Amino acid sequence: MADKRKTRKRKEEFGEPKESEKPTKDEYAVAKWLKANVPTKKTKFLNHHVEYFTGTKAVDALLTSKWATGKNPLFTTRHEVADFLHQMLLHKLFHRAKKVPVSEQELKGKKKKEEKSSKSGDERDGDKSQASACESKDTKEGKDGKEKKKRKIRLEMHMEQLFLDTLDAYVWIYDPMPWYYWVCGALVVVATIAVCMFPLWPATVRKGVYYLSVLAAAFLVLIIALAVLRVVVFCVVWVVTLSRHHLWLLPNLTEDVGFFASFWPLYKYEYRGPGSESDKSSKSKKKRKKDKQSDDEAEKTPLVTKEEPKLHEEPVQETPLTQEEEVVEETAAEETAAAEKLSESESENSQRSSTDRDFEIVEPEDVKEGAT
Repeated sequence: MADKRKTRKRKEEFGEPKESEKPTKDEYAVAKWLKANVPTKKTKFLNHHVEYFTGTKAVDALLTSKWATGKNPLFTTRHEVADFLHQMLLHKLFHRAKKVPVSEQELKGKKKKEEKSSKSGDERDGDKSQASACESKDTKEGKDGKEKKKRKIRLEMHMEQLFLDTLDAYVWIYDPMPWYYWVCGALVVVATIAVCMFPLWPATVRKGVYYLSVLAAAFLVLIIALAVLRVVVFCVVWVVTLSRHHLWLLPNLTEDVGFFASFWPLYKYEYRGPGSESDKSSKSKKKRKKDKQSDDEAEKTPLVTKEEPKLHEEPVQETPLTQEEEVVEETAAEETAAAEKLSESESENSQRSSTDRDFEIVEPEDVKEGAT
């Protein structure tokens, strides 16, 4: 308390204006009008669901309101509207937030978590979630596929708490209590007082309350008996038919649905024997698992191909040659013999020295005879 008094004295000494801690009536009225007429969006802010609006839309809406066009207007220009909203921000009717775009890595991480949770459930539900994800991706594109994708953002607290006539986000703190909340609260208080005064009630009223309590207890017993009966009927049918026929009485009795929906439909019958849809789906699942296992084994083991020996070879039948074919074969044999002779002569003439002089290899006796 002493610190507060000191700060007040300092403000009075330096001539600082006193700011009211609570909003004025006009500010409350403007806040209610803004919440009803300015479009808002819902998002998460610090793990809480909040509503936020943009600054320019709030200024545009207030310039067309009764506070700007009436006899005694509170503001007439955009600058005055921004100052008035800044005072509302200081009185903590809303606060300024910063828009941060969500990265693709964060979105991928969320998708992975969703996929893991869907895998723990039924595969049909997983297929539905994947289909809905694909549809959401398709809806991001326009009719011609030219529209830009809507980027996802998250909100964080802004360090500079002031109001600007821009596209900044402002999160609502002001959340007025609806009128019916007050009515319900008053009725609860009156009901508790009336129950406490039960001994003072008239005898006829007390008898009526007694009969109502008996009816409520009988209804609860009936619900429990129906729940036990439906389980017994299901087990008997299941055992007698060797788990081929499934019969449930009041299948929605224990489901999380409304009061009247829990008593409808009256029964649910399903056949799960050979040739049923469930049997086909289980077989298809087994086939998929086997295909996956075979694919994995094929990737791990290298492919080795062996040539199979030809056990039975058909004998080739020699066809008799004609005269023209015999002449062609003879000419070909002559050409090959001539080519061999030419190759031998060329090999003999190709023995040359490095000084470009031809020489012959002879025996030493022939050299002595030539010299004599």
